[in-house]
Amino acid sequence: MQEQDLQEAARLFNEAIEENPEDPVGFINFGNLLLHMNDYQRAEKFYHKAIELDSDAATAYFGLGNAAFDQEDYPAAQQHFQKAINTGLEEGDVYMMLAMSLQHQDHQKLSLPYFQRAIELNPKDETALFQYGLALAQTNQIQLAQQTFFKVLEVDERHSDALYNIGVSYLYEEDVDRAYEYFNKALQYQPDHLLAANGKKSIDDMLNQDNQEQ
Repeated sequence: MQEQDLQEAARLFNEAIEENPEDPVGFINFGNLLLHMNDYQRAEKFYHKAIELDSDAATAYFGLGNAAFDQEDYPAAQQHFQKAINTGLEEGDVYMMLAMSLQHQDHQKLSLPYFQRAIELNPKDETALFQYGLALAQTNQIQLAQQTFFKVLEVDERHSDALYNIGVSYLYEEDVDRAYEYFNKALQYQPDHLLAANGKKSIDDMLNQDNQEQ
């Protein structure tokens, strides 16, 4: 949003609060605007005011979760996102953010059911799909991870990180040719993808060494 648009939005939200000071929605909207501007402390005050007016204001807890997540306070984010779900927020985004809060605390296995629910609610969410794939890979569920990365490609065939991770999954299966193919594809769409370049170079080095030994 342009600064002029932000100022206009702030004016409108402020008017809404003045006209309906007992309505938590106005405070949540203003909090969301402040969150968008990275003004976390003021955003949190507006969310807390909304919760004072309505302790079941689920989107206020979601806002608090986003503010905590952006500031890398993942335990607090987890708590707020869980509270948003407990008070009735049933959207893919809140489940995905709860899963990612757990993921950032290295609770990979705990994150899996929340990623699954996020994808049930929004099957084409490439971020949720990709992060779910990573969590599966980190819990050694390589085949399921590979299937999930392929689902990412159904949404965005140029997703270089998904292509790279499919390459890694083929290495786990000792299918070097397919791994090389997917590292190449990742580099085709993102030439500066260092991990894919390293993966490709490792295979080249291994093949060269094998040729020299023959």
